[in-house]
This record gives sequence, structure tokens and C-alpha cells, in this order.
Amino acid sequence: MKDNKYIFEGGFGLERETLRVTADGRLAQTPHPFTDSLFERDFCENQLEIITPVCDSIDQAMEELGRLSSEAEELLEQKGEYLWLYSNPPYFESEDEIPVARFSGEKSYKSEYRINLERRYGKRLMLYSGIHFNFSFSQRFLNSVYSGGNFRDFKDDLYLKLFKYASRYSWLLVLLNAASPVYDKSLEDDGLGGTVFDGYSSRRNGKKGYWNRFIPTLNYSSLDKYVASVRRYINTGALLSEGELYLPVRLKPCGENSLESLEKNGADHIELRMFDINPLSPLGIFAEDLEFAHYFLVYLLSLPDFEFSFALQMQAIANHKASAGFDISQIKINGYPAVQAALGLLDDMRIYFAEYPYITKIIDFQKGKLFGSNRYSDEVYRIFHNDFHNSALKKFTSKGERNVCVSCLAQV
Repeated sequence: MKDNKYIFEGGFGLERETLRVTADGRLAQTPHPFTDSLFERDFCENQLEIITPVCDSIDQAMEELGRLSSEAEELLEQKGEYLWLYSNPPYFESEDEIPVARFSGEKSYKSEYRINLERRYGKRLMLYSGIHFNFSFSQRFLNSVYSGGNFRDFKDDLYLKLFKYASRYSWLLVLLNAASPVYDKSLEDDGLGGTVFDGYSSRRNGKKGYWNRFIPTLNYSSLDKYVASVRRYINTGALLSEGELYLPVRLKPCGENSLESLEKNGADHIELRMFDINPLSPLGIFAEDLEFAHYFLVYLLSLPDFEFSFALQMQAIANHKASAGFDISQIKINGYPAVQAALGLLDDMRIYFAEYPYITKIIDFQKGKLFGSNRYSDEVYRIFHNDFHNSALKKFTSKGERNVCVSCLAQV
């Protein structure tokens, strides 16, 4: 399949969540100032989501993210506000500073939904922010590998298989890209403050992160059965909607993200939701890491299909949470040392893409993170662990600081 001339074509989109803050790093209390649909509210009124159009390449998606980020920053700076370039929120005195997103008119149901989420989870967890990477294969590629039968079923099965593999191995992308090892203690309770490090490289991906109150186990044997298994949780009240399914990977339809749309129109793309906002990058993520994720998905598609049993689903979530640990030497994946497990996958990828020197260079860069304290979380810890709030504040108040050269990227 790697020899298919269309294999690397696709649609690429980014969604970057971030908090609007004042010049002293406090959560902005002003209304959402944007009218363009590419700048959406997320959970709360002061949480912005920047959404790129679907692009033909990662470079184009990054250009769009840069353009939209600059547009947002210019408007906000006129109001004395900035974008918080970190997955964990800044200091806040209480949940009163976290206003639920204010929608009105025919969209008022979105506010009601968020109020119900607040009742279930509180507001604090909702402040976690990240970057979501959306990917679809090109129509030319799909046509080239289609071998007959119902095309809709073929496409659904292809994305369902990719969905299963991406969910099973989501831990690798956390291990390689986690970038939020410290946080402000106000994230724990009202009246607290100060820098905290509790052994995670990414709190939002770890055991204390953004998860459902139970572990959803789903039926991945067909798209219809998958939809039915999600709907079962909604019908019993365990989930308010499919949007409350807080798993690191999502299978999504074209257009509106709903079970009805997925059921009617079929699978269209995969969403990877585990990327931290990386404060070492001016845009919160590096193109090289998105390129690796793209090639990782291509590689996973080449593997034989498998049954994603309830036991494997439970193990996948356990591995994902474990991969968010800070001390990589203590992390176990399926009972094996994380470095060993990661190298097994990366070496297999390197063999698969041996004829593509550019791709093997990207893979080697990822392998280099596994040794010598070269992960992003190590670098971020060195910069932020003494004074998280003020160190993070410098990242957006000083343009020079935001373009800092990171030692672990020098080899790229």
C-alpha cells in the first residue's frame, strides 16, 4: 500500500483550544469577541477554539493556523488580552472565573449542554486545552484501493479499522508529545495557588485528566454497531451526547459531528485529540510531530484488521493514561518498558518506510526523544517548574521568548 502514488494525499485540519487571558495571566472575563465561525467558544466563554479549514497538506494547515492565530492575537491585544500557550490553565481564584460559554437563540442548547457537563465534572477539568488533528485520506486514494462492493461500506470499514488502531496505540503519541508537566495548584481547589509537579508529563492525558466517570466499551465490529453502542450509553443517561465521549481518538462524519450524521453519511475522517499545546512552539505544535502522526496513521492502515475486544479497549485506555507519566523509565505499556514498546513500533515503521528517507528522518527524530531527557516535557519542566504562572506569562508577553530555540529540535 505504501507504493500507492496517492497514499500520502489527504485532508488535514487543526483545532487549537486556548484560553483568553489578561496581561497579568488571569482568565479574561469579557464576552467572546469573534464572529467568524473559525473562532469558536469551547466549554467556557473565555476558552477559544481556532479551527483551520481542511487543507491539502500539513504545511498548509500550519500556515492557516498561523494566519488565524495572528488574526486572533491582533484583535485580542487591542483589548489587552492574549492567548494562553499551555494546556494547563493559569492561576484563578475560584470557578466563578470560568463562565460557561454563552450561546443564545437557536444555539442556546449549547449552553444548556455545558451547564449539564458542569454538574457532572465541575468546571476545572474543562479548562484543559489541546490541539486536535483531523485527517482523511483523499478520494483518489480511496478509489485506487476500492475493489468492489458497496463503496460506503468499504469506506466505513477502512476508517473503522484505522480508528481501532489509532485508539489502541494512542499512547505512543502521548509518550512522544506530552508537554504540560507542571500546573497551578488552583486547578485543584478554590483558594489554592503555586506551582505543582505531580509526576505527569501531561495531566490532561493522565489519570487525573479529562475522562468520563466510567470507561466506555464500544462495539467496533461495524459502523452501525459502533453507533448503537454509543447510543446505548446516551439512552441510559451515562452520556449526555456523543460529544461527551472523552476518548483520545474520534471517528467523525463530514459536516456536523453527530451520531445521526455518522449513521447517515458514514465515516469521513479520524480526529486525534491527545496533543498538548506545546509552549516550545509559537503555534503550540510542531509540523514534524503532525507529519509523524500522519505517517503513523498510514502505517497503521497497512496492518491486518483485528477484533478490538472490551479487554483490549480497557488496556488501550490504561496504556494511554500510563504514557502520560513523566519518568519514562517507570512507564509500562502492556507490562513492558515504554521505551522498548515505543521502539518496537518506531522500528517497524522505519522498515515499512525504508524507501522514503524524509519519513525515516522524521521517525528517527521521534526515536531521539526517548533518550537523554529529550522529550518536550523534560524541556518544559526545566523552563516552568520554578514558577509556572509567571514563566508561562512570558511566553506570550515577549515575542522573542516565543521563538526560543529548543535543544531537542536542533537535529531536525
